[in-house]
Amino acid sequence: MRARRRFAQHFLEAPWVDRVVDAADPRPTDAFVEIGPGRGALTLLLARRAGAVIAVEVDRELAARLAEQVPGNVRVVPADVLEVDLVRLVADFPPAVRRRIIGNLPYNVSTPILAALLAANARGGRFVDATLMLQREVADRLASRPGSRDYGVLAILTQAYVDVTRLLALPPGAFRPVPKVQSTLVRLTFGAPKIAPRLAGAFDLLVRSIFMQRRKVLANALKPLAEATGVPVAAALAAAALDGRRRPETLQLEELERLAAVFASAGDPPVL
Repeated sequence: MRARRRFAQHFLEAPWVDRVVDAADPRPTDAFVEIGPGRGALTLLLARRAGAVIAVEVDRELAARLAEQVPGNVRVVPADVLEVDLVRLVADFPPAVRRRIIGNLPYNVSTPILAALLAANARGGRFVDATLMLQREVADRLASRPGSRDYGVLAILTQAYVDVTRLLALPPGAFRPVPKVQSTLVRLTFGAPKIAPRLAGAFDLLVRSIFMQRRKVLANALKPLAEATGVPVAAALAAAALDGRRRPETLQLEELERLAAVFASAGDPPVL
């Protein structure tokens, strides 16, 4: 079956399937949610090594074909993963089962899917990790560190909740049809949030606000948020022990958290 452009389908070639599954290291105690199984190359290999697989496929024709091929420990869900309640999807697995995610994410919706995975885990999904094939530029942004060109909203709002590890570089020839971009396999390891839950809203607002003006020094980048909250810029910087001459992309997570706490003390987050 040919790939459908409207679903941004690029199917993983057989020589790379083993490498991706080996990198994920599935075990009999694992239950995987697979995003975008396509023709089922990863699905069938995962089924032999993991305890269970729930394969979520937006292409209903592909989903129907896959459902006819899979063994009994695989359930195929014909749906858009962005419209699926992932928490409910894994609710029946007992606590001893490790809940994991794997997928070849369509490049055009990878960022919304990442946000959905983080949100599902925060709502009680209790996922251990997510092994994901992403466009290399997205992976670069996810794994970037303070002070780098790629460090920004995506990196910060992801790294506040997961640890990001690069696993494997995949050339365009690893897929059919061949995409025009390089790909990277990454692992997102879920754990305790690095940001206090009570500050989540203020932290999100702060990060998005200052990175809209990332080329400005911090004192100037903070002005819109300061005006909206009534917290003077100088007072906020002093309370967070930060130098206003620095640029937003140099700030560590803990520094951003200190700054978010200052603005959170002003009351409900404003609408900017």
